[in-house]
Amino acid sequence: MANRLATATSPYLLQHADNPVDWWPWSEEAFAEARRRDVPVLLSVGYAACHWCHVMAHQSFEDEEVAALVNEGFVAVKVDREERPDVDAVYMTATTAMNGQGGWPMTALLTPSGEPFFTGTYFPKAGFLQLLAAVQDAWLTRREEVVAAGDRIAGALREAVARSTPPAPLDAAALDQAEEQLAGAFDHQHGGFGRAPKFPPSMVLEALLRHHARTGSTRALDMVERTCEAMARGGMYDQVGGGFARYAVDAAWVVPHFEKMLYDNAQLLRVYLHLWRATGSVLAQRVSRETADFLLRELRTPEGGFASALDADTDGIEGLTYAWTPQQLVEVLGPEDGHRAAQLLHVTEAGTFEHGMSTLQLRADPPDPAWWADVRARLKEARDLRPQPARDDKVVTAWNGLAIAALAEAGALLDDPALLEAAARCARFVVDTHVVEGRPRRTSRDGRVGEAAGVADDHGDLAEGLLALHQATGDPQWLEVAGTVLDLALTHFADGRGGFHDTADDAEELFTRPRSDADNAEPCGQSSIAHALLTWSALTGSAEHRERADAAIAAAGALAGRDPRFAGWTLAAAEASLAGPLQVAVVGEDAHAGALLDVARRSSSPGLVLAAGAPDAPGIPLLADRPLVAGGSAAYVCRGFVCDAPVTDAAALREALARG
Repeated sequence: MANRLATATSPYLLQHADNPVDWWPWSEEAFAEARRRDVPVLLSVGYAACHWCHVMAHQSFEDEEVAALVNEGFVAVKVDREERPDVDAVYMTATTAMNGQGGWPMTALLTPSGEPFFTGTYFPKAGFLQLLAAVQDAWLTRREEVVAAGDRIAGALREAVARSTPPAPLDAAALDQAEEQLAGAFDHQHGGFGRAPKFPPSMVLEALLRHHARTGSTRALDMVERTCEAMARGGMYDQVGGGFARYAVDAAWVVPHFEKMLYDNAQLLRVYLHLWRATGSVLAQRVSRETADFLLRELRTPEGGFASALDADTDGIEGLTYAWTPQQLVEVLGPEDGHRAAQLLHVTEAGTFEHGMSTLQLRADPPDPAWWADVRARLKEARDLRPQPARDDKVVTAWNGLAIAALAEAGALLDDPALLEAAARCARFVVDTHVVEGRPRRTSRDGRVGEAAGVADDHGDLAEGLLALHQATGDPQWLEVAGTVLDLALTHFADGRGGFHDTADDAEELFTRPRSDADNAEPCGQSSIAHALLTWSALTGSAEHRERADAAIAAAGALAGRDPRFAGWTLAAAEASLAGPLQVAVVGEDAHAGALLDVARRSSSPGLVLAAGAPDAPGIPLLADRPLVAGGSAAYVCRGFVCDAPVTDAAALREALARG
């Protein structure tokens, strides 16, 4: 019999709808029930593509013995961290503070008023039963101690959140120092930063690309090139179908954790696209196209949005869809091509993964591209006949904003109208469906919007995507909507000290109000809003938005100085602030205007924004009072709101942009 999760929009919650555990969704009703029964709350937080979440579910939440103990002594609440990042952030902060580390599944025991008194992550069945029994006994026999512990923990966390870090503007010297620190953490053998497990450092790579563009640093570019090549040639990249797994379990990028996340692939598409723009790398261009194809083929929903993730497991086995043996290659390709492909893709008899299986690596381009294209197509066709990983098909506002930005830029730079159309269709769906009564919601599924309010990164990333789409298409509606979204962010999320809270001032009240300066796998709310504010200011000439952007960058300056690996998007925004605004307005709508546009788009300046269209086109401030020149198309280049004479020649525009 289904429990209360049966009506959820979250695929993760729906995975638990038939558990014998009497789950509640996160709600005031759940905590009211805990108060009525006078029992603690068992909070379990995870997400649909999480391997160890599945393991704990199979071992414990589907088990009658565990369910009986949970149902007797607790109110059990299940949360999708991707649907409720605010709840996840608050209790993950507690988990990390209490244990020194965190992760998912996250397990927390709370008082009926929501204060955590015990936290952990994955528990095997035996350990989980012991924990539940011990907590139940403590609740019955030492209640005052348990409640007092919850009060102390909550109080300490509230104090930590309330502490104010002085702003630290990220000037040129600070950005040079950030590059120096990143170089010290760089893995010169395998690329990337630090040791295993290796996560794709998307935002740090973008910051380094921008640093190279602004300063000419060859070291910054070298770190990007080596990391991007290592990731693209290893097993973390899907050599057959395109797209990146969430991370590699080893330092050399050979064995991935097989879940594929929308936010990773959107960000990496943009990084490889910008690397190709900066260097002309054939590999970077190929990976850009293949990653964009993956997004459209495997993550696009019927409504035009993009699903959150593909699962790490297939039929409960991690990597079942993606790993190969030499014999399997022979069965699909025949003896000659199979043996040749095994050598090329590093598929060995011993295996590079588990149970004699190997991930596919393409450490060097094959000498015969036509042969490889045929082999790749045959492997893809055969792999499509295998069982496939489940798809978490909820549409998250923030991550779709990242996808809109990436696809819009890819469509413009790669001259691919299908990518531009996909970006515009996604934007229309998100704006029409996720914005309810003027405010963005966090998620939808099957076209039905969820109840969870949008958080800060939903506002920042959506605005960023719409601004990129405006620049790629010249459509003023996206500039207008982005401005509305940013006004909401300034009104409801500003912390009064230059930064931004993760949740709105009228959001559900948790025991602390979450706020983070740190960029992890995706931009935090503060850095995403800073980025969008900066772009908006350059496109519209708004000094206020520029001031608010720089204040938000400075609010994370101390963190960027301590550990730039966790401030990648803030550093990228700081690079854009220092280099810009570099405004390019292309007036005209003929083929010559198209040639000027192409030159402008090829510029790697991190401070560049672009407007294009007919002179005085309504709704596009950069085109105002900029006429055609001698009846023909022209480009106007302005630096810091001071403009050069218009140019009509593509070579002259290229020279002007090269001056910064």
